[in-house]
Amino acid sequence: MKFVDQTRIFLKSGPGGNGCVSFRREKYVEFGGPNGGDGGKGGDVVIEAVTGLNTLVDYRYKRHYKAPKGQHGMGKNMTGASGEDLVMKVPVGTQVFDEDMEFMIADLVKVGDRVVLAKGGDGGLGNTHFKSSTNRAPRRTTPGGEGEEMWVVLRLKLIADAGLLGLPNAGKSTFLSAVSRARPKIADYPFTTIRPQLGVVGVGQNEFVMADIPGLIEGASEGVGLGHRFLGHIERCGVLLHLIDATEEDVVASYETIMAEVENYGGDLTGKPMIVGLNKCDAVSDDDLHEKRLALTDAAARPVMVLSGATGEGVKEVLSALWDVVKQDIAQRAVEEERPEDDQGSETAGEWSPI
Repeated sequence: MKFVDQTRIFLKSGPGGNGCVSFRREKYVEFGGPNGGDGGKGGDVVIEAVTGLNTLVDYRYKRHYKAPKGQHGMGKNMTGASGEDLVMKVPVGTQVFDEDMEFMIADLVKVGDRVVLAKGGDGGLGNTHFKSSTNRAPRRTTPGGEGEEMWVVLRLKLIADAGLLGLPNAGKSTFLSAVSRARPKIADYPFTTIRPQLGVVGVGQNEFVMADIPGLIEGASEGVGLGHRFLGHIERCGVLLHLIDATEEDVVASYETIMAEVENYGGDLTGKPMIVGLNKCDAVSDDDLHEKRLALTDAAARPVMVLSGATGEGVKEVLSALWDVVKQDIAQRAVEEERPEDDQGSETAGEWSPI
C-alpha cells in the first residue's frame, strides 16, 4: 500500500430540508388548519481516529466529500429525515489544518477521537410554526440551512515512543530490523528508506514503538534529497536515537549536519532527549573507533554509545537507555491525561533535559 502522509480535500456538510406548507382537510373533521412539518437536519462531516490505518492513501485519489442533505418536511406534521453524518476514518496521529496551513483545527492522538469539521444545515420550519389567533392559515415556511464547505489539509504524524535519526545509510533500518519484527528495505545505496517505518521493540517484559524515517542530508530543509518533512513523524516521540556511521571519515561533521537540519525544521525536536550512537562499530578498528567516539563526545556534549545493528554488539545497552527515557515519557503523559483540562492550561509541563 502506498504511504501518504499529507493530502488536501474538500468537505461539504449536508444542507437542511425545507419546511412544508400543508393544511389538514378531512371530511367530518371540524378543526383543520396548517400541518406542515419541519425539514430534516443535514448531515455533519466528522473525522474520527481508528485503529488499523497507517496512511492517508484513501484520501489521496478522492478529494471531494459531501454529507447527505436533510429531507423536506411533509404534511401531517411529519418532519423530514435527517441526513446521515459522513464519518471520515483516519489513522491515529492525524492533524487537520485549514487550507493555508496557518492553524490546526484538530489533532487526533487517541483511538476514538472525533471532531465535527463541518456542521450540517438546520431543517426549515413548516407552516405549523406560524399559525396564530390572527393568522389561521399561514403559508409561510423557512428554507433549510445551507451546509458548510471548506478545504482542509490532513497531515499524518505517526505515533511512536522513540525515533531514529541519521544520514542515509547510517544503519537505521538495519537497527530497526534487528530489534523488532519490522522488515524495512535494506541496501547499500542512499535513500533506501523512502517512507517511515514502525516497529515494536521488546525490552525484557516491556515494549515500545520505534519509528524510522528517511535519512537527512545537508540542505534537506531546502528540499534537497527527500526533504525534511518526514521529521514530523518523530515529533511525538519521547526520545530520539541519533545514529552515526562509524565508517565515516568525519563523524563530527555527520552529527552536525543532522543537528543543523533538525534546528532548521524547528518544532519540538530540538528540546527532546537524544541518545547518540556510533553504529557499525564492527567495521572499524578499535583505535579508530576510540578516537571517533572521543571526538563525537566532545561535539555532542553528551555520552556516545557504541553499537552494531548487524552483529548486535551494544544493542541491548542502547535499548535499555531508550526504555529508561520512554517509560518516564509514558508516565508523564499518563499524568497529563488524568489531569483536568483547567489544570493543564494553568500549569506548564516540565521539559525533558537532553541525555
